[in-house]
Amino acid sequence: MDWCHYRFRSIWELAAAPADVYAVLENAEEYPRWWPQVREVTPVDDRTGTARFRSFLPYDLVVTAQERRRDPDTRTLEIGMTGDLEGWVRWTVRPARLGAVHGTRAFYEQVVDVHKPLLRHVAVPGRPVFLANHAWMMRSGRRGLAAALAR
Repeated sequence: MDWCHYRFRSIWELAAAPADVYAVLENAEEYPRWWPQVREVTPVDDRTGTARFRSFLPYDLVVTAQERRRDPDTRTLEIGMTGDLEGWVRWTVRPARLGAVHGTRAFYEQVVDVHKPLLRHVAVPGRPVFLANHAWMMRSGRRGLAAALAR
């Protein structure tokens, strides 16, 4: 097992129209406004930018993200990442029936290898903590997005 390789999946159920969810998700520069752990997003050009993340653990992760796919017809967004994390992230936004309400399921997929030296050094004992840190970050992001959509 490669202790520095991670595969994440999350499903965010949101009481908003898929087009509205997609519109917020495709605007990466605004993520810090609603996702507390996304500390900074700086555009480099119209398809590339840098991002800095920090959750409850005392370290930042910095990546360069490059758009791979932006498809409003299928509501799919995908980026490639290099830097402290190397790999990709994909959002797929779909309509969903949430009880009696029409809403959205946003599927998040991420496959990355950790390149940050500190995290590689403590990869084996730190893995459960890193997984919990990511799960907390995703829960916080979902709450932030739901609040942003409600405004």
